[in-house]
Amino acid sequence: MKHLILPCLLVLSACAPMTTYYKPGATVSALGRATTECQVKALKDVPTSVQVRRLPPEYVPPRRICNAAGQCRVLRGHYIPGEVISFDPNDGLRRRVEGQCMADRGYAPVTIPACPDGVARAAPRAATTTLPSLRETSCVIRNRDGSFQIVNRG
Repeated sequence: MKHLILPCLLVLSACAPMTTYYKPGATVSALGRATTECQVKALKDVPTSVQVRRLPPEYVPPRRICNAAGQCRVLRGHYIPGEVISFDPNDGLRRRVEGQCMADRGYAPVTIPACPDGVARAAPRAATTTLPSLRETSCVIRNRDGSFQIVNRG
């Protein structure tokens, strides 16, 4: 079963749209460098502040259960312990700082839809190295090695 999980995740991610920062004409390596630098800057400017909270417990009152013969029994009431949650209240601000940093470098957030199967099969296998101008008909093919290919159809 464990051996099926990774291939299934790869297949599902291949069908998912790609959300990334984008600047036509930039190289994919420059995009990666800029993203990393802005993520590090955002983490320095807005550090993580993981907070842990326990949600209140929930009381389940006693219940009387009877069968068809009229015999009844009572299930005792009990508490369900409150769930422990953790969150980082700085996460949203950190993402905004990262986005501003990328915008200062000329990148904008985009979501590129996955290419239909027919387009993906017809396109020669390649990896995008320089980001092309996007059109309404642009789509992305995700390669198994983590790279991607942007296709401008039509």
